Amino acid sequence: MTLKQLTTQIRSGAIDTILVVFPDVFGRLVGKRMTAPHFVKHVATAGTHGCNYLLTLNMEMEPLNGFKLANWEQGFGDFELRPDLGTLRVLPWQPGAAMVLCDLHHHGGKRVEEAPRAALRRQLERLASQGLTCAIASELEFFLFNNTYASAFASKYTGLTPSSDYRIDYHTMQPARDEAIFRSLRNSMEAADVPVESSKGEWGKGQHEVNFVYSGPMAMADRHLVFKQGTKEIAAQHGKAVTFMSKIDAAEVGSSCHIHLSLWRGRRNLFWDPRSKSHVSRFTHHAGGAVKREDEKRETVSGGSSKLFRQFLGGLMKYSPELSYFYAPTINAYKRYQPASWAPTKMAWAYDNRTVGFRVVGEGNSFRLENRMPGADANPYLAFAGMIAAGLAGVKENLDCGELYEGNAYVDDKLPALPKSLRDAAALLEGSRFARQAFGDAVIDFYVHTARCEVQAFNDAVTDWERVRYFERI
Repeated sequence: MTLKQLTTQIRSGAIDTILVVFPDVFGRLVGKRMTAPHFVKHVATAGTHGCNYLLTLNMEMEPLNGFKLANWEQGFGDFELRPDLGTLRVLPWQPGAAMVLCDLHHHGGKRVEEAPRAALRRQLERLASQGLTCAIASELEFFLFNNTYASAFASKYTGLTPSSDYRIDYHTMQPARDEAIFRSLRNSMEAADVPVESSKGEWGKGQHEVNFVYSGPMAMADRHLVFKQGTKEIAAQHGKAVTFMSKIDAAEVGSSCHIHLSLWRGRRNLFWDPRSKSHVSRFTHHAGGAVKREDEKRETVSGGSSKLFRQFLGGLMKYSPELSYFYAPTINAYKRYQPASWAPTKMAWAYDNRTVGFRVVGEGNSFRLENRMPGADANPYLAFAGMIAAGLAGVKENLDCGELYEGNAYVDDKLPALPKSLRDAAALLEGSRFARQAFGDAVIDFYVHTARCEVQAFNDAVTDWERVRYFERI
């Protein structure tokens, strides 16, 4: 929606409130609700302000110590919130409301490099300097419960009732119970400039997945967060609750955020080389240098992976462990990495194999890699930025992704494993020379400290597991 279109809707009375927001380190949209006339007259061009402590809080909104960006010694001043008018959108599930996302700046105009949107923008600028663009899409999984958020909170999130009685992966019957929610979700997201391809039941009880139409990384990250917030609000309007936790229960599958990515120049997918004879999938095999179809009814697509693809994937294979925090930013995220859980545990790549970290799919312009490491709790700006940075490092260093993996990666002890905890991920990020070159010392130090504050908070907590285990028997 353009500013002119917004003004027309304000004059007609269709819109009276503008949410002026930005993504914080946890991937939450925080900000203010503005009256529509004030936004148009002042904020759209001059911006507004917000306390700089909003990037240095924990989940409970408590200011954390040890940050150079914002602290008590400096008095917790303001950031400038500058609206990105290209993100203006209506919110059909909130009557009379529209939203705009903002970029953060210091007084004087310098960009706040630690902000998630800025971290991604830095990598997009590197792509643009090489004449490249990136096509990217998220797949988000989440659990739906037949409980309100208020009742779930009151019960301390125990005894919740999943929205299905059994696993519903690709089922069409039990998900129909909640089709009123998902129909509203799909249609409302389309109207809010968050185009959705599909929704489906997932493997867990009450678990669902939504796939987005691919776009550029910044637009996709913005849409990703609008979707998460909108999904929670729409579910609440129907008396239900959803969670994007990576692992809601030890006995259940986790929720992931699979990320599909390819690099382009103009209208050409640079990951695919029409002259290559390297492509292998379950539908094709090579014989005498020609691609033969096992299913003759399928259209033949000549070619295979390009050198750029192998370099880019080589960078991801080498540097993704150092960027694990960007894919798995919470204590809970690492509990998702379990064998035979549909979440990867090892660093490997393969064609259409869901046991590896990087699954390669498609042909021709649809040829892309899928990063299966991020959980549903990942901050998309950081996850996208991490993938682009690692891939570009692979291109710069002329790396190669090595041979594709065949078999069950879960049971192969020869493969390198992913980090086991947020503590391990923070240590890898802190020591990563590559990450410091790609993002800058200030950004890496900021997120290392953010991770360690979360680790310390968990270490200080007394959990239900401890009470059950020790209360009587110790």
